[in-house]
Amino acid sequence: MWTELSELKDKKILVVGLGKTGVSLAKFLTKYEANVTITDHKSKPELSAQLDQLEGYTNIKFELGSHSPKTFLSQDLVILSPGVASHLKIFEYARQQGVKITGEFEFAAGFIKEPVAAVTGTNGKTTIARLCESMLKESGIDVWVGGSNENPITNYLLEEKKAKLVIAEVSGFMLEHCVNFNPANVVFSNLAENHLDRYRSMEEYVNAKRKVFKNTNQATTSILNADDNAVVELARDPAVQRGRIFYFSRKPALEPQIMNIGGAVNIGDEIKVRTGPDIESFNVKNIKMKGKHSVENVMAALLLAREYGANHDAIQRAIDGFSGLKHRLEYVRKVGGVLFYNDSKATNVHAVLRSLDCFDENVILIAGGKDTNLNYEPLRNMIKRKVKSLILVGEAKERINRDLGDFTETYLIGTFEEAVLIAYQKSRIGDIVLLSPACSSFDMFDSYEERGEYFKEIVKKFR
Repeated sequence: MWTELSELKDKKILVVGLGKTGVSLAKFLTKYEANVTITDHKSKPELSAQLDQLEGYTNIKFELGSHSPKTFLSQDLVILSPGVASHLKIFEYARQQGVKITGEFEFAAGFIKEPVAAVTGTNGKTTIARLCESMLKESGIDVWVGGSNENPITNYLLEEKKAKLVIAEVSGFMLEHCVNFNPANVVFSNLAENHLDRYRSMEEYVNAKRKVFKNTNQATTSILNADDNAVVELARDPAVQRGRIFYFSRKPALEPQIMNIGGAVNIGDEIKVRTGPDIESFNVKNIKMKGKHSVENVMAALLLAREYGANHDAIQRAIDGFSGLKHRLEYVRKVGGVLFYNDSKATNVHAVLRSLDCFDENVILIAGGKDTNLNYEPLRNMIKRKVKSLILVGEAKERINRDLGDFTETYLIGTFEEAVLIAYQKSRIGDIVLLSPACSSFDMFDSYEERGEYFKEIVKKFR
Protein backbone atom coordinates (compact mmCIF):
# COMPACT_ATOMS: atom_id res chain seq x y z
CA MET A 1 0.00 0.00 0.00
CA TRP A 2 1.18 3.53 -0.74
CA THR A 3 2.31 5.77 2.12
CA GLU A 4 3.42 8.89 0.22
CA LEU A 5 0.87 11.20 -1.40
CA SER A 6 2.98 11.55 -4.55
CA GLU A 7 2.44 7.84 -5.24
CA LEU A 8 -1.26 8.44 -5.99
CA LYS A 9 -0.57 10.28 -9.26
CA ASP A 10 -2.10 8.48 -12.27
CA LYS A 11 -3.23 5.47 -10.20
CA LYS A 12 -6.59 4.00 -11.26
CA ILE A 13 -8.71 3.92 -8.12
CA LEU A 14 -12.34 2.84 -7.75
CA VAL A 15 -14.33 4.23 -4.82
CA VAL A 16 -17.32 2.08 -3.83
CA GLY A 17 -20.11 3.98 -2.10
CA LEU A 18 -20.96 7.66 -2.59
CA GLY A 19 -21.88 8.73 0.91
CA LYS A 20 -19.95 11.31 2.93
CA THR A 21 -16.91 9.03 2.95
CA GLY A 22 -17.05 8.51 -0.81
CA VAL A 23 -17.27 12.26 -1.43
CA SER A 24 -14.25 12.90 0.81
CA LEU A 25 -12.26 10.16 -0.89
CA ALA A 26 -13.10 11.49 -4.36
CA LYS A 27 -11.94 15.02 -3.45
CA PHE A 28 -8.76 13.73 -1.83
CA LEU A 29 -7.79 11.37 -4.65
CA THR A 30 -8.38 13.93 -7.39
CA LYS A 31 -6.34 16.48 -5.44
CA TYR A 32 -3.36 14.15 -5.80
CA GLU A 33 -4.10 13.38 -9.46
CA ALA A 34 -5.37 9.83 -9.23
CA ASN A 35 -7.74 8.56 -11.93
CA VAL A 36 -10.96 8.18 -9.95
CA THR A 37 -14.10 6.20 -10.69
CA ILE A 38 -17.03 6.10 -8.26
CA THR A 39 -19.60 3.33 -8.23
CA ASP A 40 -22.76 3.02 -6.16
CA HIS A 41 -25.82 0.79 -6.45
CA LYS A 42 -28.03 3.85 -5.91
CA SER A 43 -29.23 5.85 -8.89
CA LYS A 44 -28.22 9.38 -9.90
CA PRO A 45 -31.44 10.97 -8.52
CA GLU A 46 -30.93 9.18 -5.18
CA LEU A 47 -27.39 10.57 -4.95
CA SER A 48 -28.14 14.11 -6.12
CA ALA A 49 -26.96 15.74 -2.84
CA GLN A 50 -23.60 13.97 -3.00
CA LEU A 51 -23.17 14.66 -6.71
CA ASP A 52 -23.78 18.36 -6.07
CA GLN A 53 -20.77 18.35 -3.73
CA LEU A 54 -18.61 17.02 -6.57
CA GLU A 55 -19.83 19.49 -9.15
CA GLY A 56 -16.85 20.84 -11.05
CA TYR A 57 -14.76 17.70 -10.58
CA THR A 58 -14.84 16.90 -14.28
CA ASN A 59 -12.13 14.24 -14.08
CA ILE A 60 -14.22 11.79 -11.98
CA LYS A 61 -16.07 8.96 -13.72
CA PHE A 62 -19.35 7.70 -12.29
CA GLU A 63 -21.03 4.30 -12.56
CA LEU A 64 -24.31 4.58 -10.70
CA GLY A 65 -27.22 2.19 -10.30
CA SER A 66 -25.10 -0.97 -10.42
CA HIS A 67 -21.55 -2.32 -10.11
CA SER A 68 -19.67 -3.42 -13.27
CA PRO A 69 -17.23 -6.35 -12.84
CA LYS A 70 -15.27 -5.06 -15.85
CA THR A 71 -14.61 -1.76 -14.08
CA PHE A 72 -13.36 -3.52 -10.94
CA LEU A 73 -10.82 -5.57 -12.92
CA SER A 74 -9.21 -2.51 -14.53
CA GLN A 75 -8.24 -0.80 -11.24
CA ASP A 76 -4.97 -0.48 -9.34
CA LEU A 77 -6.99 -0.29 -6.11
CA VAL A 78 -10.60 -0.53 -4.95
CA ILE A 79 -11.56 1.41 -1.79
CA LEU A 80 -14.78 0.56 0.05
CA SER A 81 -16.71 3.05 2.15
CA PRO A 82 -17.46 1.73 5.70
CA GLY A 83 -21.15 1.21 4.95
CA VAL A 84 -20.36 -1.20 2.10
CA ALA A 85 -20.28 -4.84 3.22
CA SER A 86 -16.96 -6.41 2.23
CA HIS A 87 -18.31 -9.93 1.58
CA LEU A 88 -20.42 -9.14 -1.51
CA LYS A 89 -19.87 -11.52 -4.43
CA ILE A 90 -18.47 -8.87 -6.76
CA PHE A 91 -15.67 -8.12 -4.29
CA GLU A 92 -14.87 -11.81 -3.88
CA TYR A 93 -14.69 -12.13 -7.67
CA ALA A 94 -12.37 -9.12 -7.94
CA ARG A 95 -10.08 -10.47 -5.22
CA GLN A 96 -9.85 -13.81 -7.01
CA GLN A 97 -8.71 -11.93 -10.11
CA GLY A 98 -5.92 -10.26 -8.13
CA VAL A 99 -7.55 -6.87 -7.54
CA LYS A 100 -6.41 -5.16 -4.33
CA ILE A 101 -9.39 -4.12 -2.15
CA THR A 102 -9.18 -2.08 1.03
CA GLY A 103 -11.32 0.17 3.21
CA GLU A 104 -11.27 3.97 3.45
CA PHE A 105 -9.93 3.96 7.02
CA GLU A 106 -7.00 1.61 6.34
CA PHE A 107 -6.18 3.50 3.15
CA ALA A 108 -6.26 7.01 4.64
CA ALA A 109 -4.54 6.09 7.92
CA GLY A 110 -1.51 4.93 5.93
CA PHE A 111 -0.77 8.55 4.93
CA ILE A 112 -1.07 10.02 8.45
CA LYS A 113 2.29 10.65 10.10
CA GLU A 114 0.95 11.94 13.43
CA PRO A 115 -0.07 9.62 16.33
CA VAL A 116 -3.53 8.11 15.90
CA ALA A 117 -5.62 7.06 18.90
CA ALA A 118 -8.27 4.51 17.91
CA VAL A 119 -11.43 4.76 20.03
CA THR A 120 -13.60 1.70 19.53
CA GLY A 121 -16.30 -0.33 21.26
CA THR A 122 -20.01 -0.88 20.78
CA ASN A 123 -21.10 2.35 22.47
CA GLY A 124 -19.55 5.59 23.73
CA LYS A 125 -16.98 6.20 20.99
CA THR A 126 -18.05 9.72 20.01
CA THR A 127 -18.54 10.91 23.59
CA ILE A 128 -15.09 9.65 24.63
CA ALA A 129 -13.45 11.22 21.58
CA ARG A 130 -15.14 14.60 22.05
CA LEU A 131 -14.50 14.63 25.81
CA CYS A 132 -10.82 13.94 25.23
CA GLU A 133 -10.74 16.66 22.59
CA SER A 134 -12.19 19.11 25.11
CA MET A 135 -9.62 18.15 27.75
CA LEU A 136 -6.72 18.56 25.34
CA LYS A 137 -7.97 21.84 23.84
CA GLU A 138 -8.50 23.24 27.35
CA SER A 139 -4.79 22.44 27.83
CA GLY A 140 -3.82 24.26 24.64
CA ILE A 141 -3.02 21.06 22.75
CA ASP A 142 -4.04 20.75 19.10
CA VAL A 143 -6.14 17.67 18.32
CA TRP A 144 -8.29 16.48 15.42
CA VAL A 145 -11.30 14.19 15.87
CA GLY A 146 -12.96 12.13 13.16
CA GLY A 147 -13.17 8.68 11.66
CA SER A 148 -16.95 8.36 11.81
CA ASN A 149 -19.22 8.68 8.78
CA GLU A 150 -19.89 12.28 9.82
CA ASN A 151 -16.20 13.20 9.55
CA PRO A 152 -14.24 10.54 7.64
CA ILE A 153 -10.55 10.35 8.47
CA THR A 154 -9.80 11.25 4.85
CA ASN A 155 -10.89 14.78 5.80
CA TYR A 156 -7.79 15.09 8.00
CA LEU A 157 -5.66 14.63 4.89
CA LEU A 158 -7.87 16.92 2.82
CA GLU A 159 -7.57 19.69 5.40
CA GLU A 160 -3.77 19.22 5.52
CA LYS A 161 -3.83 19.38 9.30
CA LYS A 162 -0.82 18.73 11.53
CA ALA A 163 -2.36 18.00 14.93
CA LYS A 164 -0.44 16.64 17.90
CA LEU A 165 -2.97 13.79 18.03
CA VAL A 166 -5.58 12.37 15.67
CA ILE A 167 -8.46 10.75 17.56
CA ALA A 168 -10.30 8.30 15.34
CA GLU A 169 -13.67 6.80 16.22
CA VAL A 170 -13.27 3.33 14.74
CA SER A 171 -16.20 1.01 14.03
CA GLY A 172 -15.99 -2.69 13.24
CA PHE A 173 -16.88 -1.79 9.64
CA MET A 174 -13.77 0.38 9.46
CA LEU A 175 -11.54 -2.27 11.02
CA GLU A 176 -12.55 -5.09 8.65
CA HIS A 177 -9.86 -4.16 6.12
CA CYS A 178 -7.11 -3.19 8.54
CA VAL A 179 -3.78 -4.86 7.81
CA ASN A 180 -1.15 -2.19 8.47
CA PHE A 181 -3.01 0.27 10.72
CA ASN A 182 -0.88 0.85 13.81
CA PRO A 183 -2.52 3.08 16.45
CA ALA A 184 -0.46 4.81 19.10
CA ASN A 185 -3.33 4.21 21.52
CA VAL A 186 -6.40 2.00 21.65
CA VAL A 187 -9.45 2.92 23.74
CA PHE A 188 -11.96 0.06 24.04
CA SER A 189 -15.16 1.19 25.75
CA ASN A 190 -17.34 -1.95 25.80
CA LEU A 191 -18.42 -4.87 23.65
CA ALA A 192 -21.97 -6.10 23.07
CA GLU A 193 -24.11 -7.62 20.32
CA ASN A 194 -24.45 -5.30 17.34
CA HIS A 195 -24.71 -5.16 13.53
CA LEU A 196 -25.86 -8.77 13.14
CA ASP A 197 -27.45 -7.84 9.83
CA ARG A 198 -23.90 -7.40 8.51
CA TYR A 199 -22.03 -10.00 10.56
CA ARG A 200 -23.07 -13.63 10.45
CA SER A 201 -22.37 -14.14 14.17
CA MET A 202 -21.29 -12.30 17.31
CA GLU A 203 -17.90 -13.99 16.91
CA GLU A 204 -17.47 -12.41 13.48
CA TYR A 205 -18.33 -8.98 14.91
CA VAL A 206 -15.82 -9.45 17.76
CA ASN A 207 -13.13 -10.55 15.31
CA ALA A 208 -13.62 -7.35 13.32
CA LYS A 209 -13.18 -5.31 16.50
CA ARG A 210 -10.15 -7.38 17.52
CA LYS A 211 -8.25 -6.10 14.47
CA VAL A 212 -7.64 -2.80 16.26
CA PHE A 213 -4.93 -4.64 18.22
CA LYS A 214 -3.33 -6.32 15.20
CA ASN A 215 -0.19 -4.18 15.10
CA THR A 216 0.21 -3.15 18.73
CA ASN A 217 3.74 -3.05 20.09
CA GLN A 218 5.66 -1.90 23.17
CA ALA A 219 4.94 1.74 22.29
CA THR A 220 1.15 1.19 22.25
CA THR A 221 -0.99 2.16 25.25
CA SER A 222 -4.40 0.48 25.44
CA ILE A 223 -7.15 1.93 27.65
CA LEU A 224 -9.65 -0.80 28.50
CA ASN A 225 -12.91 -1.16 30.44
CA ALA A 226 -12.21 -3.49 33.36
CA ASP A 227 -15.96 -3.82 34.06
CA ASP A 228 -16.76 -5.32 30.66
CA ASN A 229 -16.01 -9.04 30.64
CA ALA A 230 -15.80 -9.22 26.85
CA VAL A 231 -13.19 -6.44 26.77
CA VAL A 232 -11.20 -8.06 29.58
CA GLU A 233 -11.24 -11.31 27.61
CA LEU A 234 -9.87 -9.49 24.57
CA ALA A 235 -7.11 -8.04 26.74
CA ARG A 236 -5.72 -11.54 27.30
CA ASP A 237 -4.73 -11.65 23.63
CA PRO A 238 -0.91 -11.67 23.30
CA ALA A 239 -1.18 -8.79 20.80
CA VAL A 240 -2.72 -6.56 23.48
CA GLN A 241 -0.17 -7.62 26.06
CA ARG A 242 2.70 -6.39 23.88
CA GLY A 243 2.02 -2.80 24.98
CA ARG A 244 1.08 -0.90 28.12
CA ILE A 245 -2.46 -1.26 29.49
CA PHE A 246 -4.50 1.18 31.59
CA TYR A 247 -7.80 -0.15 32.94
CA PHE A 248 -10.74 1.97 34.07
CA SER A 249 -13.52 0.79 36.40
CA ARG A 250 -16.53 1.90 38.42
CA LYS A 251 -15.79 -0.81 41.02
CA PRO A 252 -14.02 0.59 44.12
CA ALA A 253 -12.82 -2.92 44.98
CA LEU A 254 -10.48 -2.76 41.98
CA GLU A 255 -8.74 0.39 43.26
CA PRO A 256 -5.61 -1.31 44.72
CA GLN A 257 -5.04 -3.42 41.63
CA ILE A 258 -5.59 -0.61 39.12
CA MET A 259 -3.61 1.99 41.06
CA ASN A 260 -0.73 -0.47 41.15
CA ILE A 261 -0.52 -0.92 37.36
CA GLY A 262 -2.04 2.40 36.23
CA GLY A 263 -5.54 3.44 35.23
CA ALA A 264 -8.66 5.06 36.70
CA VAL A 265 -11.25 4.06 39.34
CA ASN A 266 -14.51 5.78 40.23
CA ILE A 267 -15.25 5.95 43.97
CA GLY A 268 -18.36 7.97 44.80
CA ASP A 269 -17.97 11.48 43.37
CA GLU A 270 -14.25 10.98 42.81
CA ILE A 271 -12.11 9.49 40.07
CA LYS A 272 -8.66 8.34 41.13
CA VAL A 273 -6.14 8.22 38.30
CA ARG A 274 -2.61 7.00 37.94
CA THR A 275 -0.71 7.31 34.67
CA GLY A 276 2.71 7.96 36.18
CA PRO A 277 4.31 7.82 39.63
CA ASP A 278 1.62 9.91 41.34
CA ILE A 279 -2.10 9.38 41.95
CA GLU A 280 -4.39 12.23 40.91
CA SER A 281 -7.99 12.88 41.89
CA PHE A 282 -10.83 14.35 39.79
CA ASN A 283 -14.34 15.29 40.88
CA VAL A 284 -17.43 14.14 38.96
CA LYS A 285 -20.01 15.65 41.32
CA ASN A 286 -20.97 18.32 38.77
CA ILE A 287 -21.01 16.11 35.69
CA LYS A 288 -23.83 17.19 33.37
CA MET A 289 -24.25 13.95 31.40
CA LYS A 290 -26.82 11.43 32.61
CA GLY A 291 -26.07 7.83 33.43
CA LYS A 292 -23.46 5.80 35.28
CA HIS A 293 -21.85 4.93 31.95
CA SER A 294 -20.99 8.62 31.54
CA VAL A 295 -18.38 8.26 34.28
CA GLU A 296 -16.84 5.38 32.31
CA ASN A 297 -16.59 7.68 29.30
CA VAL A 298 -14.95 10.37 31.43
CA MET A 299 -12.35 7.92 32.75
CA ALA A 300 -11.50 6.62 29.27
CA ALA A 301 -11.20 10.17 27.90
CA LEU A 302 -9.02 11.51 30.69
CA LEU A 303 -6.62 8.55 30.54
CA LEU A 304 -6.10 9.26 26.86
CA ALA A 305 -5.84 13.01 27.44
CA ARG A 306 -3.16 12.51 30.11
CA GLU A 307 -1.12 10.49 27.59
CA TYR A 308 -0.79 13.66 25.50
CA GLY A 309 -0.14 16.18 28.24
CA ALA A 310 -3.55 17.49 29.29
CA ASN A 311 -3.16 19.18 32.66
CA HIS A 312 -5.22 18.52 35.77
CA ASP A 313 -7.15 21.79 35.90
CA ALA A 314 -8.02 21.65 32.20
CA ILE A 315 -9.34 18.12 32.55
CA GLN A 316 -11.48 19.14 35.53
CA ARG A 317 -12.90 22.10 33.59
CA ALA A 318 -13.77 19.80 30.70
CA ILE A 319 -15.47 17.32 33.02
CA ASP A 320 -17.56 20.08 34.62
CA GLY A 321 -18.44 21.81 31.36
CA PHE A 322 -19.14 18.94 28.96
CA SER A 323 -22.91 18.62 28.58
CA GLY A 324 -23.04 15.61 26.29
CA LEU A 325 -23.77 15.28 22.60
CA LYS A 326 -26.91 15.57 20.52
CA HIS A 327 -29.05 12.43 20.16
CA ARG A 328 -27.40 10.76 23.17
CA LEU A 329 -29.86 10.98 26.08
CA GLU A 330 -30.42 14.57 24.96
CA TYR A 331 -32.99 16.42 27.05
CA VAL A 332 -35.57 17.96 24.69
CA ARG A 333 -38.19 19.69 26.86
CA LYS A 334 -40.84 19.32 29.54
CA VAL A 335 -44.48 19.42 28.45
CA GLY A 336 -47.35 19.19 30.94
CA GLY A 337 -45.08 17.59 33.55
CA VAL A 338 -43.71 15.03 31.06
CA LEU A 339 -39.97 14.93 30.26
CA PHE A 340 -38.86 14.11 26.71
CA TYR A 341 -35.42 12.64 25.89
CA ASN A 342 -33.90 12.06 22.48
CA ASP A 343 -31.60 9.02 22.48
CA SER A 344 -31.71 8.31 18.74
CA LYS A 345 -28.05 7.21 18.77
CA ALA A 346 -29.03 4.16 20.86
CA THR A 347 -28.99 1.80 17.88
CA ASN A 348 -28.41 -1.44 19.82
CA VAL A 349 -29.69 -3.26 22.89
CA HIS A 350 -26.67 -2.45 25.06
CA ALA A 351 -27.17 1.28 24.50
CA VAL A 352 -30.85 1.09 25.49
CA LEU A 353 -29.98 -0.80 28.68
CA ARG A 354 -27.61 2.01 29.62
CA SER A 355 -30.23 4.63 28.88
CA LEU A 356 -33.02 2.96 30.84
CA ASP A 357 -30.61 2.58 33.76
CA CYS A 358 -30.67 6.38 34.07
CA PHE A 359 -34.36 6.46 35.03
CA ASP A 360 -36.22 4.99 37.99
CA GLU A 361 -39.59 4.12 36.44
CA ASN A 362 -42.56 5.50 34.47
CA VAL A 363 -40.76 5.43 31.14
CA ILE A 364 -42.70 5.42 27.88
CA LEU A 365 -40.19 3.92 25.48
CA ILE A 366 -40.29 4.48 21.71
CA ALA A 367 -38.26 1.77 19.99
CA GLY A 368 -37.84 0.19 16.58
CA GLY A 369 -36.25 0.89 13.23
CA LYS A 370 -34.25 -1.16 10.76
CA ASP A 371 -34.18 -4.84 11.66
CA THR A 372 -30.51 -5.68 12.30
CA ASN A 373 -31.20 -9.20 13.57
CA LEU A 374 -30.49 -8.40 17.23
CA ASN A 375 -31.76 -10.34 20.23
CA TYR A 376 -33.91 -8.02 22.35
CA GLU A 377 -34.46 -10.44 25.25
CA PRO A 378 -31.72 -8.83 27.44
CA LEU A 379 -34.09 -5.85 27.79
CA ARG A 380 -36.86 -7.89 29.43
CA ASN A 381 -36.06 -7.23 33.09
CA MET A 382 -35.49 -3.53 32.51
CA ILE A 383 -38.73 -3.29 30.53
CA LYS A 384 -40.67 -5.02 33.32
CA ARG A 385 -39.22 -2.74 36.00
CA LYS A 386 -39.16 0.65 34.31
CA VAL A 387 -41.27 0.84 31.15
CA LYS A 388 -45.00 1.50 31.58
CA SER A 389 -45.67 1.62 27.81
CA LEU A 390 -43.64 0.33 24.88
CA ILE A 391 -44.32 2.05 21.55
CA LEU A 392 -42.91 0.07 18.60
CA VAL A 393 -42.43 1.35 15.08
CA GLY A 394 -40.47 0.48 11.96
CA GLU A 395 -39.19 -2.63 10.26
CA ALA A 396 -38.14 -4.37 13.51
CA LYS A 397 -41.36 -3.79 15.48
CA GLU A 398 -42.68 -7.36 15.05
CA ARG A 399 -39.37 -8.88 16.17
CA ILE A 400 -39.17 -6.60 19.20
CA ASN A 401 -42.78 -7.34 20.06
CA ARG A 402 -42.08 -11.09 20.05
CA ASP A 403 -39.19 -10.60 22.48
CA LEU A 404 -40.62 -7.87 24.73
CA GLY A 405 -44.32 -7.31 24.07
CA ASP A 406 -45.54 -9.55 26.91
CA PHE A 407 -43.67 -7.59 29.59
CA THR A 408 -45.50 -4.26 29.45
CA GLU A 409 -48.33 -2.48 27.67
CA THR A 410 -47.22 -2.52 24.03
CA TYR A 411 -48.40 -0.76 20.89
CA LEU A 412 -47.32 -1.44 17.29
CA ILE A 413 -47.57 1.79 15.29
CA GLY A 414 -47.42 2.51 11.56
CA THR A 415 -45.51 5.78 11.31
CA PHE A 416 -42.83 7.47 13.38
CA GLU A 417 -44.86 10.63 13.91
CA GLU A 418 -47.84 8.60 15.11
CA ALA A 419 -45.57 6.70 17.52
CA VAL A 420 -44.43 9.97 19.15
CA LEU A 421 -48.01 11.25 19.35
CA ILE A 422 -49.25 8.01 20.96
CA ALA A 423 -46.38 8.17 23.48
CA TYR A 424 -47.45 11.68 24.46
CA GLN A 425 -51.13 10.66 24.70
CA LYS A 426 -50.23 7.77 27.02
CA SER A 427 -48.04 9.92 29.28
CA ARG A 428 -49.01 11.45 32.62
CA ILE A 429 -47.36 14.01 34.92
CA GLY A 430 -44.00 12.64 36.10
CA ASP A 431 -43.55 10.29 33.14
CA ILE A 432 -40.55 10.19 30.81
CA VAL A 433 -40.96 9.76 27.06
CA LEU A 434 -37.73 8.27 25.77
CA LEU A 435 -36.79 7.71 22.14
CA SER A 436 -34.19 4.94 22.43
CA PRO A 437 -34.74 2.76 19.36
CA ALA A 438 -32.36 -0.23 19.81
CA CYS A 439 -32.23 -0.18 15.99
CA SER A 440 -30.52 1.72 13.22
CA SER A 441 -32.59 4.33 11.41
CA PHE A 442 -32.24 3.26 7.80
CA ASP A 443 -35.76 1.89 7.29
CA MET A 444 -37.32 5.35 7.65
CA PHE A 445 -34.45 7.86 7.85
CA ASP A 446 -31.05 8.49 6.31
CA SER A 447 -29.34 8.64 9.70
CA TYR A 448 -29.91 8.53 13.45
CA GLU A 449 -29.39 12.31 13.40
CA GLU A 450 -32.31 12.82 11.02
CA ARG A 451 -34.48 10.57 13.21
CA GLY A 452 -33.52 12.48 16.36
CA GLU A 453 -34.11 15.88 14.79
CA TYR A 454 -37.55 14.79 13.57
CA PHE A 455 -38.41 13.55 17.07
CA LYS A 456 -37.44 16.94 18.51
CA GLU A 457 -39.46 18.79 15.86
CA ILE A 458 -42.58 16.80 16.77
CA VAL A 459 -42.08 17.25 20.52
CA LYS A 460 -41.53 21.01 20.20
CA LYS A 461 -45.03 21.35 18.68
CA PHE A 462 -46.73 19.81 21.74
CA ARG A 463 -48.75 22.12 23.95
